[in-house]
Amino acid sequence: MSQEILSVLEFMEKEKGIAREEMIAAIANAIRGAAQKGVNAGQELKIEINPKNGGLKAWAIMEVVDSVSDPRREIHIEKARKLNPDAEVGLFIEKEMEPEQLGRIAAQTARQTIMQRLRQFEKERIYDDYKDQTGDIVTGVVRRRERGDLVVDLGKAEAILPPKERVPGEDYAPGERIRCLLLNIEPTARGPELILSRASVKFVRRLFELEVTEIMDGTVKIEAISREPGYRTKIAVSSSDPKVDPVGACVGARGARVKSIVRELGGEKIDIVKYYEDPVEMLAEAIKPAVPLNIQIDSAGKRIYFEVNEEHLSIAIGRRGQNARLTSRLLGWKLDIAKEQVEAAGFDEKMSEAIKGWEGVQGISDEVAAYLVQHGLVSPETFEGVEAPDLEKIGFSKEDAEQIVRLVDAHRHSNN
Repeated sequence: MSQEILSVLEFMEKEKGIAREEMIAAIANAIRGAAQKGVNAGQELKIEINPKNGGLKAWAIMEVVDSVSDPRREIHIEKARKLNPDAEVGLFIEKEMEPEQLGRIAAQTARQTIMQRLRQFEKERIYDDYKDQTGDIVTGVVRRRERGDLVVDLGKAEAILPPKERVPGEDYAPGERIRCLLLNIEPTARGPELILSRASVKFVRRLFELEVTEIMDGTVKIEAISREPGYRTKIAVSSSDPKVDPVGACVGARGARVKSIVRELGGEKIDIVKYYEDPVEMLAEAIKPAVPLNIQIDSAGKRIYFEVNEEHLSIAIGRRGQNARLTSRLLGWKLDIAKEQVEAAGFDEKMSEAIKGWEGVQGISDEVAAYLVQHGLVSPETFEGVEAPDLEKIGFSKEDAEQIVRLVDAHRHSNN
């Protein structure tokens, strides 16, 4: 068993980072407990393990008596004095035993107990090693998939990258290296579980902190950030030094800094804008090149209504409302976007012309067509990728939105 113990000590110390002294104490307690339940039941034992060679020594703790009634726990005074000349009745002495006397079952039980304690040590060590790294970026190797999760080897522990924390479109095969944010450590029945993320806004924030020295030293500050993982991120930055352009610092010379982050994010687009405390100024900055017009602010409800001209409407809203959603999250205000109202005569003529794009779709009334056109959907061809929830966001009821999607789909199929 000595060689086995030494192998366990060396492995756990080198590979798992568990101190040899802690392992020795656990193994000695396990062996003593197993032996006292087996062939040595009833005996008080002392176990020592040599930390250098794994050598095992065992002693039975026995009471010195002049008349033995329990040979497992007592020793006659005459035998005791052969072991220790100073032995006296009523004292206890240590009688050395051969390790084999601990019993085969004790050895097997000890091995099982040792493994249990090792797992417990490892659980505690995982928490201690990683509790201060929560919110930092870690690098690991993808090992396998388990129930939809990616299991990532971080070196001293394995971590989980759940489906909800992955970026749409990204896929990793076993053996690939991956960088993630250590999102949190969740306690489970199996011990602490390390949860990773590549979809969190905190991941992008941390990438900028590592890439942009001005952010790390506090000159430039990330004031707000919004993200749709895999598609686009908007980030608003400020500078405490008037000589430092916060946007330029984040972009870097020839775009080097932001390009590095875009590569890490698999080509995800990143918009970096200057931060303003005034929500109107911030709105104007965030939706460039679109220009907000006729702005109305509801401070109590944190809502902004504004209009943009027809050619900028699709830019302000974005594909499937993406730009509007990201801008809303960046500002922390709800946004109501409408097309700029123009003079009646000119407007009516243009609207009538635009509505003609919907004439071939059966079931779409002129009123519905006009509303769709006002929101940038000027024909069935521009409807590509639009779903019922997108129509609900611009004011249609769920039933109307679903009906419109069905009518447009039917029109497309009939023309194919």
